[in-house]
Amino acid sequence: VQLQASGGGLVQAGASLRLSCDPSGLTFRTFSDYGVGWFRQAPGKEREFVAGMSRSTRAYSYADSVKGRFTMSTDAAKSTVNLLMNRLNPEDTAVYYCAATARGQYNSVYKRLLDYQYWGQGTQVTVSS
Repeated sequence: VQLQASGGGLVQAGASLRLSCDPSGLTFRTFSDYGVGWFRQAPGKEREFVAGMSRSTRAYSYADSVKGRFTMSTDAAKSTVNLLMNRLNPEDTAVYYCAATARGQYNSVYKRLLDYQYWGQGTQVTVSS
């Protein structure tokens, strides 16, 4: 496991959570020159794309289901990547995974699981109604 995702928990509908992804398992211990994605997997469902950031950090993309509610960010040193999740609803309940890629176009955001080489162990987010 090269990445560490954290920040999950049990919240009520309408609440917010901030997930963080720590790149301590990567060679240079930062996300420098890596694109980063957040995915989630609900029970009985396939893992799906939630949000992504290009290697250049100039491009971001969000799934339609979270657009306007979730915001992905990083710091200047790309020492961590965050996912701020607002107005959570029960449909957001899932294990959330962060992933990183060192391949592809510098300003593109990748949404397929196979585009990412490095993964974290996942953090559980549960939203009660």
